[in-house]
Amino acid sequence: MSVRVRLAPSPTGTLHIGTARTAVFNWLFARHNGGSFLLRIEDTDKERSKPEFTQNILEGLQWLGVDWDEEPIIQSERVAEHRAAIQTLLDKGLAYRCYASESELEAMREAQKASNQAPRYDNRHRNLTPEQEAAFQADGREAVIRFRIDDSAEIRWNDLVRGPMSWRGADLGGDMVVARRAPADQIGDPLYNLVVVVDDASMAISHVIRGEDHIANTAKQLLLYEAMGLPVPTFAHAPLILNAEGRKLSKRDGVTSINDFRSMGYNAEALANYMTLLGWSVPEGMEERFTLKEAAASFSFDRVNKAGARFDWDKLNWLNAQVLHNWSSDQLLESLIPLWHDQGWSLPDDRNWAVTLAELLGPSLTLLNDGVDQARPFFDEPPLESVAVAQIESNGARDALQALTVLLDATPWDGMDVARGQDMIGAAAKTAGVKKGVLMKSLRAALLGRLQGPDLMTTWSLLARISCDRQRLNRCL
Repeated sequence: MSVRVRLAPSPTGTLHIGTARTAVFNWLFARHNGGSFLLRIEDTDKERSKPEFTQNILEGLQWLGVDWDEEPIIQSERVAEHRAAIQTLLDKGLAYRCYASESELEAMREAQKASNQAPRYDNRHRNLTPEQEAAFQADGREAVIRFRIDDSAEIRWNDLVRGPMSWRGADLGGDMVVARRAPADQIGDPLYNLVVVVDDASMAISHVIRGEDHIANTAKQLLLYEAMGLPVPTFAHAPLILNAEGRKLSKRDGVTSINDFRSMGYNAEALANYMTLLGWSVPEGMEERFTLKEAAASFSFDRVNKAGARFDWDKLNWLNAQVLHNWSSDQLLESLIPLWHDQGWSLPDDRNWAVTLAELLGPSLTLLNDGVDQARPFFDEPPLESVAVAQIESNGARDALQALTVLLDATPWDGMDVARGQDMIGAAAKTAGVKKGVLMKSLRAALLGRLQGPDLMTTWSLLARISCDRQRLNRCL
């Protein structure tokens, strides 16, 4: 059997990390088995679906490296097929029109709540006579369409993650609505469980891979597959992504959109790597840092955990740093330049200067955006922090800086010959009668406004090459 899997996002918001993780698992399974990964945009929620959300989802998947093999299916373009399936169910007596009003249904739910019963539809209109239907229609009532669910039914399937699964029809909440309210001679808007079954069958989906929050839907959908005589796919329900407290990750936890992660400075390779680890255990001998292509070679559902996967920011940050630290200077620079331009910073014509700056900053980056704050002193003169002022005012520090400026006045240094710069620091320290380390610490304070930072000689060289070092030294004298 050819493996065909799909991601079916609803364009009612931006690409969520839970949806993206589902996409990654589907993609890995398809690539491991030489199959196809497909997209279906489930845009039948007319009020909340937006074209910009569809675009965001597509761009987010592309950014992560999750490519698809056929043109995306747009669910709203298939409504005629969905209604035809519902009509077939009506014709076979497997579905019926229910005229119960919202107020009647609410009263039913309140009565169930008062008697400590689980909420469910009581199937009150399952066996209406033609005369009763005519009376409801004469009253102007519209009807939903419900699919008959036998309370005695046993729904079983073998889940690739959870193993044998079993549900009773009695636990599914009564006969299921498959179409919204509409006049009696029409079929209203088809609903999720029905359209998913019809579309998955039409797309010849072999495996449905999604989150565990869909397990109850799977039980309902299996009844529909059977009723419509459609081939049943294999199901796999991945664990939910949890926050630090063990609850389902939600907007209340802050960052959940792939856009948010991207804007914070996470890179696609690290994020895709981490999402794969949210529920999947790497085989023995495989490193936890990998590309999607490398993971696909080993991916299988026997290594996907049943328990929820807790989101670990430290692990994601470590992976992100590892990826950034292995980028070439040129690759890092190309990613940093747009961030620097957003700050209004202009780069020198000498590209080697920018490459050297990227090379200098690279080893200390955790997020790409760290390259903005860490680069700031190379574009804007930084204020002197209190610890920097204290260093400059310490015994002998200002004299050493003065001695260094005298040498620079006599033989200007353009930063190109680092060995000469080191000699100048040694000579100035000797002239001032201080240890070389005192001058180097004071020079860092003058140039960067603080006592911590990247390699001093490279920093000084870069600032000297754009003639910024003398001004910063002079302010400290």
